[in-house]
Amino acid sequence: MRNLKSILIGTAAVALLCACETKEEALKSGLNPADFDVTYAGATYDEEAGYAPAQGEAKKVGLYTLKNDNGMEVSITNFGGRIVSIMVPDKDGNFQDVVLGFDKAEDYFPYNNTTDFGAAIGRYANRINQGQITPEEGETIQLPQNNFGHCLHGGPLGWQYQVYDVVEVSDNELDLKLLSPDGDNNFPGNVEACVRYTIDNNNQLTIDYYATTDKKTVINMTNHSYFNLNGDPNEPITNHVLTIAASNFTPVDDTYMTTGEILPVAGTPMDFLKPKVVGEEIENFDFEQLKNGNGYDHNWVFDNQYNIEAIAVRLESPKTGIRLDVFTDQPGVQVYTGNFLDGTVTGKKGIVYQQRTGICLETQKYPDSPNKQWAESNAWVEPGEENAYAHTCIFKFSVVE
Repeated sequence: MRNLKSILIGTAAVALLCACETKEEALKSGLNPADFDVTYAGATYDEEAGYAPAQGEAKKVGLYTLKNDNGMEVSITNFGGRIVSIMVPDKDGNFQDVVLGFDKAEDYFPYNNTTDFGAAIGRYANRINQGQITPEEGETIQLPQNNFGHCLHGGPLGWQYQVYDVVEVSDNELDLKLLSPDGDNNFPGNVEACVRYTIDNNNQLTIDYYATTDKKTVINMTNHSYFNLNGDPNEPITNHVLTIAASNFTPVDDTYMTTGEILPVAGTPMDFLKPKVVGEEIENFDFEQLKNGNGYDHNWVFDNQYNIEAIAVRLESPKTGIRLDVFTDQPGVQVYTGNFLDGTVTGKKGIVYQQRTGICLETQKYPDSPNKQWAESNAWVEPGEENAYAHTCIFKFSVVE
């Protein structure tokens, strides 16, 4: 596996490509690369007025499709490093698109839709309490407060709304790079971050994250794909069968902030140690945690932490027979069941996304790790060390036997 330095030596010519597939070759997803061949000059954000187009330097956006010998296709845009489509075969051999998203690049721009569909989230995925971090040698730094008083997913102008540079692209690999300056969303340090997407002939999509900083900072990257293994977002994910290799979870208060506790799942609706239908207990709002989360929106603490060889999460659709196994070297996973999708967003093929249309499996550090004394989830990154932050997540698709 190449390190960050080797990734950054991509040729300038590669960065000018707008798509890695040919114009003549149709995609199984039905996506048109021309609909992603646009430029983006950034956005501004005001708490009252919301998002608006910025007048900055326009950067080129494109669509890149990775393929393997089995016909699997993964389409990614460098706008936010977002996975737009994942085409995998179902039990009948028909290819299904198993993630939510949009048909064209502009729909991902924040002044058109504020979503995290498929994004490479940074600098800090999940929530930081009251948007405050305090390096040991410094004063408290105030970050944006964009979610119930907390900083969520790096703030309102996080990396999901920035254009990654394309460093290298081939039939089965895409390397993206983002230079985040000191003070980006008020986070300290100049950060070089890279995300590599690779697919193989085992129908595995591997995502590798690397980052280096010149100042002590916090980094917690993840992928925010909304999965729907039914292959039809008109059908909610409440029929999916979920297994999580975690005996504990981190509870939240009514602002979705972790309390600092680690509690057992045993005897609660949070117990997915054995396969369980997602919708079986999701509406049990007599259980405080489901009421606080409006469903599942919690971090589970893996039993086999940092073990990339162990299945961390398994998700299955009884309709299509598609199975997704998740492997990771991170200590936890945020499982989010699309609780705030409310029918106001129209996605690919004109389908309106309703509540619980998708489920997110965000492997990462625990929420608010910079402020909580969780030894197994340190999110502080020191300067000067190459690839000081590194994270691998594997999404492996198969069919239930």
